[in-house]
Amino acid sequence: MKKNMRKSNILLKQINNLIIDLPCPSNINSMWSFGSMLGLSFLIQIITGLFLSMHYCPEINMAFTSISHIMRDMNFGWLIRSIHANGASAFFLIMYIHIARGLFFNSFLLKEVWMSGILILFISMGTAFMGYVLPWGQMSFWGAAVITNLVSAIPYVGTMMVQWLWGGFSVNNATLNRFFTLHFILPFILMAFIIIHLMFLHQTGSNNPMGINGNIDKIPFHPLFTIKDMIGFTLMITLLMFISLTNPMLMNDPENFIPANSLVTPIHIQPEWYFLFAYAILRSIPNKLGGVIALILSILILISLPLTMKMKFQSLKFYPINKLILWMFFMNIIMLTWIGANPVEYPFEDIGLINTFIHFSFFVVSPITLNYWN
Repeated sequence: MKKNMRKSNILLKQINNLIIDLPCPSNINSMWSFGSMLGLSFLIQIITGLFLSMHYCPEINMAFTSISHIMRDMNFGWLIRSIHANGASAFFLIMYIHIARGLFFNSFLLKEVWMSGILILFISMGTAFMGYVLPWGQMSFWGAAVITNLVSAIPYVGTMMVQWLWGGFSVNNATLNRFFTLHFILPFILMAFIIIHLMFLHQTGSNNPMGINGNIDKIPFHPLFTIKDMIGFTLMITLLMFISLTNPMLMNDPENFIPANSLVTPIHIQPEWYFLFAYAILRSIPNKLGGVIALILSILILISLPLTMKMKFQSLKFYPINKLILWMFFMNIIMLTWIGANPVEYPFEDIGLINTFIHFSFFVVSPITLNYWN
């Protein structure tokens, strides 16, 4: 009776096709759980964000004080804020692992799924950047000033676009209002793109570790993969709660505990850790416009992979040289993250330039090596 209802009711039928009877390759492992974990962490961000928005005041004289009010006076405000702040780090960590798995098992050959995923990454980065500005501490203010000012590098219209972003001639109250509005709206736009991403995924079906045709042996999503995902959820929530309860401000920059002051510039302006690799690439190019182009291309270049990587097996398990090159690419991203956290001086500047060259050369070397191996 329950099974019939599950398949006859319009709403239950959709849920059933999404998470119960969805045909999945029988050999997919725990690395395929990160997509579901991303969904859960995104949901946590939306719920905690809604509660924080009820007490936050997007006004330059009140923003910093309202964050202090949330932390001190609101019931469990300190916990909700620390879950939201650390949840953003967890979201990007899981997303980077999810993308890394896609690169290793060549999931980019499912073009529509990959393209929509890269678009989700871009929107997530924009949302996170705007959220970082909201506490209106020193790093929030100067981070907003530096990053938005990069738009001025665009010829002819750059200055006009920066002033439009700021809502004036400097980072001010209008800027904070706009960033708060966009930070609130973008997650709902992101939700729409996630649904599109899942629709494309269910249309093509999941990849598998062997990279062979998954239609040969498929089993329902429930109960095996449901249990695997539940284990992933438990580990993620345990780690997030452990950090939020024991060291809630672990990821926060000390400068951000000082109210924003346009007359005092912090010694070393840097974004959150999940942007550091792109920030290091931006800094390593001497020309301002060149740096902005390199920054955007460092992520956008991932779109080229479905076009350049032509392979007989949809997994790097059968391409040992490419597997080594990919691991070097991952190590290079970690190096760029470290460089981005250091000041712009010798030897970090030179190392950053070398790492930037390695980052972009991967997208040329890997397809050539692949064709040779084929």
